[in-house]
Amino acid sequence: MLAGQRKQAGAFGVGARGKKPGMRQLLTKLEQASGLDRISDPLQRGLHAVFRPRFLRDALHGVWLGHPLHPALASLPLGAWSSAAVLDLVGGQERAATTLVGVGVGSAPLAAIAGANDWAELDKEQRRVGLVHLVANSVTVGLYAWSLAARLGGDHARGRLLGFIALTTGSAGAYLGGHLAYKQGAQVNQAAPQLHRIAEGWHPVADLDALPHGTPVGRTLGEVPVLVYRDGDRVSVLLEQCGHETGPLSEGRLVDVDGDACVECPWHGSVFRLGDGLVMHGPAGSDQPILRTRVVNGVVEASLP
Repeated sequence: MLAGQRKQAGAFGVGARGKKPGMRQLLTKLEQASGLDRISDPLQRGLHAVFRPRFLRDALHGVWLGHPLHPALASLPLGAWSSAAVLDLVGGQERAATTLVGVGVGSAPLAAIAGANDWAELDKEQRRVGLVHLVANSVTVGLYAWSLAARLGGDHARGRLLGFIALTTGSAGAYLGGHLAYKQGAQVNQAAPQLHRIAEGWHPVADLDALPHGTPVGRTLGEVPVLVYRDGDRVSVLLEQCGHETGPLSEGRLVDVDGDACVECPWHGSVFRLGDGLVMHGPAGSDQPILRTRVVNGVVEASLP
């Protein structure tokens, strides 16, 4: 029985000798491939120069949407190409499949631009994986463009073959994109999990009279750091770790955006409105989590939203 359990662990876990499965080993090596920095670092500097206007960076980060823009845009070419592959398998739908391939090729550049803007704000390990993600997707777009040209020229057999090859490279690129988001936390709100560490109910945060007016200060709610801001009798409590890359907002500077008091993250410059956590400037693409507040007998209390 014990031997059987060991065999099962080796088949579905990390193995009897503690080794990671092959794909995970490959991804770990990719994250640690410092040689890619010779390409990544100058490319990052170049993209910072291209996306220098802040309004452009914010638009591509999805600040106006309250959600990262790149994955929303990427769903269009991926959906079109996947649908084209289904039609190619069914057969007899050459015109519709060609149209879908064209939609994917036409919509891919905007998704790539938004992705490049996000990529330029990542750390080194994330950028290494993202660089290969970019290469895989660039090859995919090139293959689909070739497939589209073949289809428009009447060579649908070659167009289908190129489409299936492109779908394979695109799937590899999508896999790396998933690794970036779900394992490395790229462009996800990294502050949000802190909410799960706060118990239900109301919790004391600070004495109202001890809070300075117009100056955000750091406090703790149990073991969770929070940022407290008092504006007259109104008090707001935000999670203190920036949702972009967990930067310490309590060390950030107070800034004014359109007449509203905001805090700027000291690490990457994301700006959040203190009254409600609304993201005003990227690279963060989503709002900073904020708690409900009330004052009871001179004590500021906070609870989950």
